[in-house]
Amino acid sequence: MNLTDLGAVLLRQMDPETAHRLAIRALQITPLPAPGADDPILKTRIAGLEMSNPVGLAAGLDKNGEALDGLSRLGFGAVECGSVTPRAQAGNPKPRLFRLSEDRAIINRMGFNNEGLKPFGARLARRPTRTAIGANLGANKETEDKAADYVIGLRRLAGLADYFTINISSPNTPGLRALQGREALDDLLGRINEARPTDGAPVFLKIAPDLIGEEIGMIVEASLAHQIDALIVSNTTLERPATLKSGFAGEAGGLSGAPLKCFAQKALEAAAEAAAGRLPLIAVGGIASGADAWARIRAGASAVQIYSALIYDGPGLVGAIKRDLAARLRAEGFRHISDAVGAGR
Repeated sequence: MNLTDLGAVLLRQMDPETAHRLAIRALQITPLPAPGADDPILKTRIAGLEMSNPVGLAAGLDKNGEALDGLSRLGFGAVECGSVTPRAQAGNPKPRLFRLSEDRAIINRMGFNNEGLKPFGARLARRPTRTAIGANLGANKETEDKAADYVIGLRRLAGLADYFTINISSPNTPGLRALQGREALDDLLGRINEARPTDGAPVFLKIAPDLIGEEIGMIVEASLAHQIDALIVSNTTLERPATLKSGFAGEAGGLSGAPLKCFAQKALEAAAEAAAGRLPLIAVGGIASGADAWARIRAGASAVQIYSALIYDGPGLVGAIKRDLAARLRAEGFRHISDAVGAGR
């Protein structure tokens, strides 16, 4: 067990939100070594975005872009920070973050707590170049025209991130998921397309796992019509499987971690069927091993993102997934990871 993994063990003994803040602080001040070169078989390209490997960090860990250098040294192919809203907001009342240890899960109802675009943009301007850095954009709770907040974020951060994610799938901001309906989605994505960064940074759309196949198919078609570069599938779920054991299972908010796996996998399969190779997919939700990542890639994902599993397994999980993927690729005769995308469909 290395020092970063030992730190994860110690943090799990603390209140979840306190542990979160301490983790960010540790990543800011700990002199982590630069990661070694990735196996060339893992090199990934999505909508022009170059990644040395397909294992990314999902948004939510570094909401304010405070620890980008430390995170970039953990071996990720991409690090997504945020969600950031135009104006700073405190988020929902505490407690709002719950660790369901028996279920290897997390429930959060954070509510897009963040410092706003100005400090976020200043930190992005100093972002490390060894790893692709993405900015996850959200809308302020009190904003009536939520689509306008995404346009503001995209325009103010243009040139400061390697890619952008339009997050319309958090369950913790009232009215946000309504943007996944066709009329609202067309309006939002049309405005996003007009505000697209001139430097060619790709724009991704993050959707919920609680959609049915027809809804996902509609989102795929709308994304193609408005030149969205990839779908991130998916966010946290409002579902509560009957198998949950933790006493926190009834808390309101989005559920992530191991119990999200089946919902996220199903949503990915629906997106892959609808996209039929026309739109790159990035898989998130319940990924905690090389086997999990491999299953998503074979189901149609070009890359994966992790977050909750890091809380239980520590940062060493990143390297373990990469080694497992490289071994599986060679064992099955693939010359490059892109050759395995959708191979199980």
